Amino acid sequence: MTTGGDKMPIVQVEIIKGRTLEQKRQMAKEVTEAISKNLVCPPEAVKIIIREMEKENYAEAGTLFADK
Repeated sequence: MTTGGDKMPIVQVEIIKGRTLEQKRQMAKEVTEAISKNLVCPPEAVKIIIREMEKENYAEAGTLFADK
C-alpha cells in the first residue's frame, strides 16, 4: 500500500465565474481534506488550481451559459 507521501496531488477545478471568495475558500478546504484523506497525503501536499470561465466560453447541450 502506498502512503502517497511521495506524490503531490494537483486538482484542477473549472467553474463559471461568479462564486464568492468565501465559496472558493470553502471549496479549497473541503477538496483538500477529501484528497488528503483518500490519497493518504498531508494537506500541505495538495495543490488546487481554480480556473474561472466566462459564461460565453462554456456551453451545455448546445447552448451557451450566457444565453441561459
